[in-house]
This record gives sequence, structure tokens and C-alpha cells, in this order.
Amino acid sequence: MEASAFEVVLEDEAATRRFGEDLAMAVRPGDVLALQGDLGAGKSTLARALIRALADDEALEVPSPTFTLVQSYETRFPVHHFDLYRLGAEDELDELGFEEAIAEGVALVEWPERAGSRLPGTALSVELVHEGEGRRARISGSGEALARVGRSLAMRAFLASAGWGNAQRRHLTGDASARSYETVRLEGEPKRIVMNSPPLVMGPPVRDGKPYAEIAHTSKTISAFVAIDRALREAGICAPEIYAQDLDNGFLLIEHLGSTGVLDDARNPIRERYLAAAELLADMHGRQWPSRIEAAPGVIHEVPPFDREAMLIEVDLLVDWYVPAVTGQPADDSLRARYRQEWNDTLDRIDDFEPTLMQRDYHSPNLIWRAERSGHDRLGVIDFQDALIGPTAYDLASLAMDARATVPRDVEQATVDAYLAARRAAGPFDEAAFLEAYALMAAQRNSKILGIFVRLHRRDGKPGYLKHLPRIRDYLRRALAHPALASLRAFYEEQGFLEEREL
Repeated sequence: MEASAFEVVLEDEAATRRFGEDLAMAVRPGDVLALQGDLGAGKSTLARALIRALADDEALEVPSPTFTLVQSYETRFPVHHFDLYRLGAEDELDELGFEEAIAEGVALVEWPERAGSRLPGTALSVELVHEGEGRRARISGSGEALARVGRSLAMRAFLASAGWGNAQRRHLTGDASARSYETVRLEGEPKRIVMNSPPLVMGPPVRDGKPYAEIAHTSKTISAFVAIDRALREAGICAPEIYAQDLDNGFLLIEHLGSTGVLDDARNPIRERYLAAAELLADMHGRQWPSRIEAAPGVIHEVPPFDREAMLIEVDLLVDWYVPAVTGQPADDSLRARYRQEWNDTLDRIDDFEPTLMQRDYHSPNLIWRAERSGHDRLGVIDFQDALIGPTAYDLASLAMDARATVPRDVEQATVDAYLAARRAAGPFDEAAFLEAYALMAAQRNSKILGIFVRLHRRDGKPGYLKHLPRIRDYLRRALAHPALASLRAFYEEQGFLEEREL
């Protein structure tokens, strides 16, 4: 049975502030926190800590809204702090923009009982009561918001078990999955990263009774990250050191490799860094990698293959999501059958191509530049938990046709050339076969991404991904220019997949 309430003992004001940080890491737009407690119970201290954590600004002025009734803040998302003690009637909430505030951001509501029927049923109650020299907090409610709070409190308990219970928490980033990351700071220690990776929710069956994630071999637990991290570090690759782990709950405390990436301030690729990343790949592709890796005593991660069905289920995202979005109607059975046949014929060409540990998302968001280091150690790699055993060409296509940054054709070519030169220098290498596989894997990956970015918009409410579509179509045109993909290119052109479309 899911929890309907959580209690937290707050020994002092510092603990109350940390509790505010814990709530800040859990809330999302649309959440309402009803703050309750006697005068002096700590409601304002809690609200101030929560708002400052969302703003990542300890010096942010957060006055009490006693006289203004509401104070609004532009943080990671809008936050509105209401104090309804002086509210005369429920309809005065209209003048305060109460419903709009709830719809667009997070609302913290002191004296919530004065909101009456206007307080949504999904609101979480956060009650503070005096207890000895400190306070006790009781959070109650239901649904996904309460589950997020529970997970954030579990994260604090994990940090405490690692000796970092008093650490300051700040949101770092989320990604297209359910994973999220925080930076944590503790006086006298270098800042670290907390990885929050709940077990994968597999979803409904989509083919042969299997869910998409099973067919595509998406990692199910954080054990995959731990195992791949171990393999990379044992090979001398700069991956984060893991200081503490909770495999059951999906928490890791890991090294912060740095904040400098391979893009400049305008988000353009830095040529030198892309070439270095290509040379690191070439070095990795010259090694033998295990397919069974121990993540913890008795916990073995089997690295899955990037097999035919995984490749096909990914490219199907184009007809599942992109085609309906640009045509206004689902792809019919005839189109799907032709599309699947074209891809099967195309993938026949690389059945026996050289395999490696394929990181799957070897691109700018996951590469850290460490200018003070030398050689391959200048690059740190992260976010590799979905690694597979697959074609060496795939990761180079991820890098040189970066989904998150526009790589000019000359930089793409220079990146490929740097990789080829390093492979040739290491020994015999079938360059022609590699370039064919590179074009094919680039076509496969970018077809998948067209579908994923539309899915993120339509299913997950993340329209920001649509801005990347013109870039992905350009990458597809580049990949399909290879003579070996002439039939697939003709089919894409016939169907208008490469045309610029507005969604």
C-alpha cells in the first residue's frame, strides 16, 4: 500500500531549511503545498528555504507575504508564496491570480483553510508542530506529488547513510527519462553528484507481448550504470567514481567531473574537443569489452546486444509519432510494411560489422572537458547506463551528428577523419565498411530521434524538443547521401520524411 503521510523530525532551524530543500527537489509545476502550523512553527523558514533552493540563491530576498498576500518568484519554474491570513473572502483569490498560479507553477499556501473550496484536492498538507527544542513535520496527501516527496526524503536518508546528511542539495538536470541529478555540497568537501534513477516502469506491451523498453534494451535499474562505470574505469577511461550506492532504491553518490563541456557559450561544437572525443572513441573501439560485469557482490549486469529487433523498434518511432504529427493521421499498414521492409533490407548490410561496448548517447550533454588534464583523460564520460554491445560506428554517429547541437559539415568530417586516422594507426581497419556502417547507424539513430522528440512533445508535454527537428532532418539527409543507402533515401524522399515541416 502506498504511503499517505510522512513524518520528519526537525531538530533545529538548519534541519528545517534542509527539509525545505528536500521539498524543493520534489515539487513540480502544478503542485500546491498547504503550509500549516501555529505562529512561530517555522512555516516562513520552510518556505524561504524551499524558494531559495529552487532559485539556487541563498541570498535571495524572500519577504513574508503577510501584507501583499502573495509574492511570486521566477526560479527554475514559477513559485508563488501565498499568505491568506488577511483574506476576507474566497472570491478575493481571483484578484490574486490563485488559479493561474496553481496552473503555471508551484504554490505555497499559508493559512490554507481560508482558501476554502478553492484549494485543490491534490494539495499536499505540510504541518509543522513544536516538539521539544525543534519541530516535527507531517506531510500528507496522495498521488504522484506525495510519492515524489517520499522519494526526496529517501534521498536525504541515503545521503545521511553516506555521511552527507547535512549537505546542501540543488537540482542539476533531468533528462528524457525518469532520471534526475542533483549537486550536493558539504563544507570542506568537493561538491558531488547525486543520481536519482528509480527502477524503470516498463509500460504496456507493444509487440509480441513485450513493452518497448524490453525490446530496445533500455536499462531497468541503476545497476547497469554501476557496472558500465566499473568497466570504463578499469579500462582507464574517465568515468565518475562512485562513493555510495543504493541499488534497490536507485541512488548513487558520485564524483562531479566538472561543468565544462565540448560546446562553446553559443552551443556550437568546439572542434578540438570533438576531435579529442573521436580519438577517445577510437581507442575504446580497439579494446575488448566484457558482456557480463559485476555491479555489486552477487549482482551481475548482462550487457544486451543492439540486435535487429532493438534497431527496428527504435526506427518505428518515426512512423509511430513523427508521421502522425506531420500528416495529421496515423501511418497506415501499407506504409508501415514498406518502411519495415526497407529497414530490414538496409540492416542486412551490417549484420557482421565489428561490435564494441556502444555507449548509445556519446554526445555533447554527456562529455565533460577537463582542460587541466592531458591525453584521453581530458574527457570525462557520463550517462552510459543504456550501453549495449553494438556496431562501433554508432557512437561516432552520435557524436558527429550531435542531436543537441548543430555540427557543421566540416566539423563532422573532421571528427570522422580524426577517428579514422586513430583506427588506422592502431592496426588493420576496414575503412570502407566502417563508413557504410557510420551512414547506416546515423540514419537509424536520427530516424529514431525524430520520433522521440515528437513523442516527448505530444505524450510527455515537453515542446522544447521540437526546436531540434530541423537539425535532425539535416543529419538524416547527410546520412542517406551514402550510396549504400540509395534505396532507403528514395523511400524517405517519396514519403516526404526529409521535408521541412511545421508541427
